[in-house]
Amino acid sequence: MELEKFLLPCSSHFCFKVQVTESNSRVRHVDEGHKDSGFLTSACLIHVKRVTFSFTPKNERVFYRRDSPLTAPFYGLGASLVCPASCSTVSLSLLNLPLQTSQMAAQSLNLHSVAKALVSGYTPPLYPPFHRVLLPKRSFSPSFFIRASTSDGDLSTLTYQNGSGLATVYHSAIPDSCAIEVDAVTEVELKENGFRSTRRTKLVCTIGPATCMPEQLEALAVGGMNVARINMCHGTREWHRQVIQRVRTLNEEKGFAVAIMMDTEGSEIHMGDLGGASSVKTEDGEIWTFSVRAFHSGLPERTINVNYDGFAEDIRVGDELLVDGGMVRFEVIEKIGPDVKCLCTDPGLLLPRANLTFWRDGSLVRERNAMLPTISSKDWLDIDFGITEGVDFIAVSFVKSAEVLKNLKSYIQARAHNSDIAIIAKIESIDSLRNLVEIIQASDGAMVARGDMGAQIPLEQVPSEQQNVVQVCRQLNKPVIVASQLLESMIEYPTPTRAEVADVSEAVRQRADALMLSGESAMGQFPDKALTVLRSVSLRIEKWSREEKCHEMKELPALASCFSDNISEEICNSAAKMANKLEVDAIFVYTKTGHMASLLSRCRPDCPIFAFTMTTSVCRRLNLQWGLIPFRLTFADDMESNLNKTFSLLKARGLIKPGDLVIAVTDMLQSIQVMNVP
Repeated sequence: MELEKFLLPCSSHFCFKVQVTESNSRVRHVDEGHKDSGFLTSACLIHVKRVTFSFTPKNERVFYRRDSPLTAPFYGLGASLVCPASCSTVSLSLLNLPLQTSQMAAQSLNLHSVAKALVSGYTPPLYPPFHRVLLPKRSFSPSFFIRASTSDGDLSTLTYQNGSGLATVYHSAIPDSCAIEVDAVTEVELKENGFRSTRRTKLVCTIGPATCMPEQLEALAVGGMNVARINMCHGTREWHRQVIQRVRTLNEEKGFAVAIMMDTEGSEIHMGDLGGASSVKTEDGEIWTFSVRAFHSGLPERTINVNYDGFAEDIRVGDELLVDGGMVRFEVIEKIGPDVKCLCTDPGLLLPRANLTFWRDGSLVRERNAMLPTISSKDWLDIDFGITEGVDFIAVSFVKSAEVLKNLKSYIQARAHNSDIAIIAKIESIDSLRNLVEIIQASDGAMVARGDMGAQIPLEQVPSEQQNVVQVCRQLNKPVIVASQLLESMIEYPTPTRAEVADVSEAVRQRADALMLSGESAMGQFPDKALTVLRSVSLRIEKWSREEKCHEMKELPALASCFSDNISEEICNSAAKMANKLEVDAIFVYTKTGHMASLLSRCRPDCPIFAFTMTTSVCRRLNLQWGLIPFRLTFADDMESNLNKTFSLLKARGLIKPGDLVIAVTDMLQSIQVMNVP
């Protein structure tokens, strides 16, 4: 099978080299072209592993751009790379070329490339393009990989893997004037499904033993994970550090924008580590011992450690002990010093460090447990760890009052002056429900932790409390996550129950910002399938709601405390209403802090919101909010130049096309514009 021709442009600015590497890594063919010769070469390729085009720039800086789409069976591609002055060579590689048999029909792959020199502001004429590279046609889309790299070790400017859902990656090393960053998976969704078919509800996945390896994390990111949650109840700090580093590496190398949330353990009563076991199954009628003693030589059979020293004193014979919000139930039958003997009345699966509550005469027993601090000494060490590692969110367990959150925010600012860490209040106790409004106001967002909530209030109250928390968060412009037991059965089974699908659908209909997987993704047998269910149900219910117009624009209470903030609110409210009436394709918002993007998200318009901001940390934080598609882009105070630059960059990436109708707002000049893409 012959790869017929490479036709490359030549000019005084470049010299070229083509190197063909077979699958055994042996170099098969090398040829070069120089400025006066033009370039044409052919190579006989039987088992091709890599074809590399090398460009050696002779000027100070060169900008390459690939504009035209790839011909079927490949998907479209738009890409650019920048060569800094310190770079001597730029390489463009075609990897895993699908060459099989000579009977396959040749399919032309147009690689039209425009090279434009940027030297002291001088723009020379356009140079000739790559003309054609012939590749064999396959009956399905192959895994086609184009990579650009440079001799500058810190700059890897372009990665595109066709056929596996990955898209163009622009790394921070690229000069801001030439780059716009967006999550790779979101970019593919926009190109394949269009603006209005993008998912608005964000997805949070808890990372555990089932999903902690790089390939597993990548599968979750490709599947739609927006936020990776690490639970400090489990694992060591070193283990969590490795997970954080792996997520960051994926973001840098693959173009994802996955944020990281650290969840504190809290001071509530919980079990120990089950002697190192990942889970233990209980049976009806078994006798188990719950003890506050420290066992140095291993736990005796059917014995569970409890972290609360006053446990044996507070509990009484006849009390009902609930594990993990009622997933397993025991009846207290005997107390022997620090040991409490319990009869299993409702069997199930015991998980390490599961929460414990006990009930007496139909009421939750709180007693001295209510006096435990919200943030324990271990939690403060974990928070220091999170600050050092630069997590995007810290979720605080069992929040009782707003003062705890205010104190934590002051502590974070004292430790890291420019920190953008957002504080998420977990609503999971009676105290948090009683002080809900004050807690939400003091937080940066909330999580409805229904498992622990269901252990402290009657089960029949959980749905109404969930809806109330979602409504309060939207009114106060704080993102809200619905969590716990969304797809609990998928820990063991590959398909969810119909009731679980209905539960997920209801959370989407309530227009919660995000849905969260806990054990389903941390230790379940089918984490990818569970994430697929969340994504597909969210997309379907969102589409149905728009088609049926189930959600009319509702009047939201004013939040502004000053005149300037009031203007921003009115602009966002008006933009959302106009977007729905005019059926615009997207809303563009230019925001330095993310506040105006958040106000637009609060309005829940029918179209997606393109949120352009200049910092990566703000981008990742916005990744938790409903309907927002964060882009990192450097922009100025001049709205017209910002729009022209944005249109140019987005059209080059194939994300918008001439004629698309957009509304643009900004928090710098507090303005609003409606226009068609030129």
